[in-house]
Amino acid sequence: MMNRNLQFAGFADLRRCAMIAVLFSTTVVAGCSKDSGSEGPGSAGSNETVRLAPDRTSVIRNPLSGWVMYLGRSWDENFWTSEGYDAMPTSDGSTVRVSDYATTAYLRTGWSTLETAEGEYVWRDAESRYARMLKSCLDRGLKLALRIVFDGRDQGQNTPLYVVNAGAECYEEKDVKTPYMDDPVFQEKYTRFIEALAEDFNDPDKVDFIDAYSPGKWGEAHAVLYKDNANKAAAFDWMTSLYARCFTKVPIFINYHRLVGDPNQNSWVDVVPDDTQPLLESAIAKGYSLRHDAFGMTGYYKDWEKSFAKTWNFKRPILLEGGWITDGTQHRYWIDPSGDYREGHPEDVREGEYLLGAEAHVNMMDLRVNNEVDVWFRKSFGRVKDFVQKGGYRLYPDQVSVPSEMSAGSRLTISHRWVNLGWGYCPNNIPQWDYKYRVAFALLDESDAVQALFVDTDSDPSAWINGRPTSYEFKLTLPEIPAGEYTWAVGIVDTSKENAVGIRMALPADRLTDAGWARLTAVSVR
Repeated sequence: MMNRNLQFAGFADLRRCAMIAVLFSTTVVAGCSKDSGSEGPGSAGSNETVRLAPDRTSVIRNPLSGWVMYLGRSWDENFWTSEGYDAMPTSDGSTVRVSDYATTAYLRTGWSTLETAEGEYVWRDAESRYARMLKSCLDRGLKLALRIVFDGRDQGQNTPLYVVNAGAECYEEKDVKTPYMDDPVFQEKYTRFIEALAEDFNDPDKVDFIDAYSPGKWGEAHAVLYKDNANKAAAFDWMTSLYARCFTKVPIFINYHRLVGDPNQNSWVDVVPDDTQPLLESAIAKGYSLRHDAFGMTGYYKDWEKSFAKTWNFKRPILLEGGWITDGTQHRYWIDPSGDYREGHPEDVREGEYLLGAEAHVNMMDLRVNNEVDVWFRKSFGRVKDFVQKGGYRLYPDQVSVPSEMSAGSRLTISHRWVNLGWGYCPNNIPQWDYKYRVAFALLDESDAVQALFVDTDSDPSAWINGRPTSYEFKLTLPEIPAGEYTWAVGIVDTSKENAVGIRMALPADRLTDAGWARLTAVSVR
């Protein structure tokens, strides 16, 4: 029998849905009580309430949550050791691996480095430097993220020359040619490239997100070049529609700032163009989420940006990238208008970024190359750990009530309550995820294999906001299941992947099976 909020995978489906886990000793359940079960013919016995204590400190790798470490363009096989990432001293006297604190590895690179000649995509050559770099990240359990830059005014020739030779009109500066965003030849060639990229990277198993609007200097969507500035809106619509069409399974992001897509070459003026908010909202309507690349730079991240972020909190995830470079060679961070950053104290910048991130409820923060990673770990490691514990989303059930005995045909009620310890949210509502994450309950056998599985399709992790525990009552009728002893378990499953656990819960490791289910309590099936 199928309830409106129940999906059941029973014995006929075991080959498809069973998950194998290693047996471990039974967890002692504290704080249990007996609740009245459903009454009447076919009802189950009384319920047992299991109260669970969270894991508040461990690094938990979940999609779109946690730290993003950056990869340099000069990456080679020695990257992890040459940058000190495999033996990073910290301000608390320990030595750690940077990648152990990250969820995602982010590569910002030029189009010309990924397509060296028309139709020759370097990531498809397993021996190429880029393919080896990306594989090394996946081998460490990191998912990937990308931004492709084609404007070369501050970085060199980022657009492949075959595009120029094909007749794209360009802006030229110091022998660097940048095509105008509204040029039809550029748009044709760029479209083919993004379509090819999506063939391999529209894969949520290995890619966490894509920065999907990257014209202008540094790919940050300001000081954009057009042949005719009147084409700004049309060019914006073309590029955002292209990425939305190609990346249907991987989240896509856009910079939210007051000059998005703007051609003003004086860059960060305070006047907000009338079309800024409508353009951003049009991208969000296509499925875009939000990021900002100047957190901590209070002359750039200002009231307009703060207000826009607040409007979209818990509707779209927000990613943080710090703006100031603190190695003393490029930016004088101590002249920031806030007056909060002392010369010679880059840890002040880290503090500023963290506090602005908390205000914006960001899901992810950045560990950039150069001096920034060193400062985070050597001077501000406490804030690294703070974000692990408080940033993004950190989900767990604090109490679950399940039947302690039942039989086929029993009418069951499972009560469960969920808590989010993080200030961000699990963006189950974005179009690329399309509410694929749901709470599920499983009956495990003695080897922790799933023998029956029930999905509460009324549950929605995107509704779980810090400080607002969310409760559900899940009603179902138990189908035919062989009599015997089982263990109730709970998990947050990915319904697009045959109900495998998709979100790791913030619970102690000794309560979780290898497949990610949290064992609750024993149950007898008569």
